[in-house]
Amino acid sequence: MKDLGKWKRPILILIDAVLINLSYILALYFRYDYRIFRHFSTNYKKIAIIVTLIYLISFYFFKLYESIWSYASIDEFMLGIGGCLVGSLITIAFLRISSYGFAYGVSILACAFTIFFVIGFRVSFRIYDRFTCILDNTTNKKHLKRALIVGAGSAASMVIREMKNNRNSEYIPVALIDDDDYKLKKNVLGVKVIGNRRAITRIAKEESIDTIIVAIPSIKEEDRKEILNICKETGCKVQIIPGIYEIINGKVSLNQIRDVNIEDLLGRKPIKLDMKGISKYIKNKCVLVTGGGGSIGSELCRQIAKFNPRTLIIVDIYENNAYDIQNELKYKYPNLDLKVLIASVRDKKRLKSIFNKYLPQIIFHAAAHKHVPLMEYSPMEAIKNNVFGTYNVAECADEFNVERFVLISTDKAVNPTNIMGATKRMCEMIIQSMDKISKTQFVAVRFGNVLGSNGSVIPLFKKQMAHGGPVTVTHKNITRFFMTIPEASQLVLQAGAFAKGGEIFVLDMGQPVKIYDLACDLIRLSGFEPNKDMKIKITGLRPGEKLYEELLMNEEGLTNTEHEKIFIGKPTFSDINELREKMMQLKDVIDEDDIEKLILKVEEVVPTYHRNEEDEVAVTN
Repeated sequence: MKDLGKWKRPILILIDAVLINLSYILALYFRYDYRIFRHFSTNYKKIAIIVTLIYLISFYFFKLYESIWSYASIDEFMLGIGGCLVGSLITIAFLRISSYGFAYGVSILACAFTIFFVIGFRVSFRIYDRFTCILDNTTNKKHLKRALIVGAGSAASMVIREMKNNRNSEYIPVALIDDDDYKLKKNVLGVKVIGNRRAITRIAKEESIDTIIVAIPSIKEEDRKEILNICKETGCKVQIIPGIYEIINGKVSLNQIRDVNIEDLLGRKPIKLDMKGISKYIKNKCVLVTGGGGSIGSELCRQIAKFNPRTLIIVDIYENNAYDIQNELKYKYPNLDLKVLIASVRDKKRLKSIFNKYLPQIIFHAAAHKHVPLMEYSPMEAIKNNVFGTYNVAECADEFNVERFVLISTDKAVNPTNIMGATKRMCEMIIQSMDKISKTQFVAVRFGNVLGSNGSVIPLFKKQMAHGGPVTVTHKNITRFFMTIPEASQLVLQAGAFAKGGEIFVLDMGQPVKIYDLACDLIRLSGFEPNKDMKIKITGLRPGEKLYEELLMNEEGLTNTEHEKIFIGKPTFSDINELREKMMQLKDVIDEDDIEKLILKVEEVVPTYHRNEEDEVAVTN
């Protein structure tokens, strides 16, 4: 088969040569009677090679030998016609200046025949491919998924074309949905528009639809949310075409159609950023991101890279994550001065070495242990990494005159009921007290759960569904604030631009969402019925977990910023000497390796921390 592939172009050139000469012979035959035809055909034989070469060279420049004609579009056909016309014009010029001139009618007929034969031969590839594909689809029709396509625009037409032309397609397009009344009852590549979004539920039932594909890449967030909410009630699997910015060169393929994510149902408007403000404090600066390989840290690095920092330093203890983001950024930003360093925030000596060598000007501190249940069973590790790690980075920032330090905090720091939340509250206390004695502007940004981050609920649900269930929810009434990774990272950068020192920036997370409802939505969008096709199991609250999260403590108050989604909680802790004394006490307790004593000390340091009565901390070696 490989040897045959080498000969495809020479064979096609040979066939074109035959068709070109056949065109001229037929043109002569139709233009002259038999006696004159014999005369001119004898003359034509003398120049046949030159005429053939003229056409073949024209075809070469018009790239007729570079196209895959089984997938040819109007562009390839126009190039083919252009190649024939140019070849004909050059041939006419050659015949006029030579002694072998024919009537213009011969050249015109020959040109028409050449277009018909050369382009027709190429069209036959596509006709054959389409015919065999139709036969395959007809044979396998019972096994194909019946697809309802929402949207009757260019993306939908590309999807329908590929469904019909791709013999490996799993779908058969049944009908189209579009809100444009003009398109109603019209056809797109043989598929009829039979209703608008309000008819989706009825049509899905009447047409026995298996899969609904939303094929409107430029759809507004509110409309997408409404359509998906309608689709999830049909019992069909729902898939979506990516946004235009995700589609290479505007092309859509069936491989790019993805399952609907819960993020699609948030219906959020795109976040508007103050690009000038962000660029002003990042451009041409040395920026360091701790935990730069994690979910939030890596997305921060992606966003920071867009603003042309002088140097971007990624610090992470986990080499695999660091390696992945390093490769990604090197590919996307080849001119970025990127340093990826393996280091632990617990190791102050290593941190001081990094700060001394690179002199970072901006720090985003995202390194932390964040999994609530795990930290309940390993509280000492949570304090070593989160509290003392933050303290180490903060002291280095102060010592080396860093301009701005941004801590990534969490809503779990508000009235914490778990060790992870308590450690994050201590981190906020470190930031607020350090700001009072340092030239560095120390601030914290607090937000809730991030959809799609490592260990978040949605990836867990998807894994459970892939294994056939059940999907586990800890409590039917548990609620959480949610935000996408890009949303959170962009707002962190924006908050950094507003920093004056000591603030805790609180991000507007919208309305809290019931985890149980999230599970139901994800199950429905996958084409199943909750608790019928896919069971939801209530497992009970985990250690340290509470039913709802808060974003502000009562004493903090709230003030607006220039950005509608960012607010400021006023500082509530500022005594650096008291903090240092408590840090020393914590260190002594850790050295004693007494977990119960450690928990009591944490309750003393963070007065708002209260354990759930049923929680028990396991003593681990």
